[in-house]
This record gives sequence, structure tokens and C-alpha cells, in this order.
Amino acid sequence: MFKLMEGEDAQGSFTFLFEGQPISATPGMSVAAALLAADVSIFRQTPVSQSARGPFCMMGACYDCLVYVDGMNVQACMTKARDGMKVTRVPVINEDIET
Repeated sequence: MFKLMEGEDAQGSFTFLFEGQPISATPGMSVAAALLAADVSIFRQTPVSQSARGPFCMMGACYDCLVYVDGMNVQACMTKARDGMKVTRVPVINEDIET
């Protein structure tokens, strides 16, 4: 779906873990951009319908890209990737939610 531009994959690249799998990133890249470049498009599921969600606006307005980074709930599009960070999907809390 997305790919790095020529030359982006060279100098200073590093890896972080998403769901235990290594993801490559370059300095200044957001977590969302790195995940999209690695063909990860589903970042979380909605609590009510469990519909798949991923980045939509890429500017912090929609909150569809929520993930856990080192145990904290953050927007992937607004969080810069760092070497060694651990990123996981936000778990769906299976509560009886009335719609």
C-alpha cells in the first residue's frame, strides 16, 4: 500500500517491535508511517462492532490509529518511531455495550 521513497531506507534506519515483529523505520518517521510502509493497515478494532481501524487522517484528528507504545495509549500518526520501542494493538475490551 505505502512504500518508502528512494533514499529513505538508507542512513540511520532502526527497528521497533509491533506485536513482536520487527518493523523498520527511519529518523523522523511516525509509528503509523512505518507500520503502513511495512504493510500493516489494521492498528486496532472498535470496542462496539470490532471493526478494523487504521490511520485515516494522519494528523491526529480522528484517533483511528490508536496503539500502545511501551504500555501507553498513543496516536500512531503523532508518535515518532524510536529504536527498540514496543508497539502493540489496543486490546478490545469485551464489555456488554448497548448500541
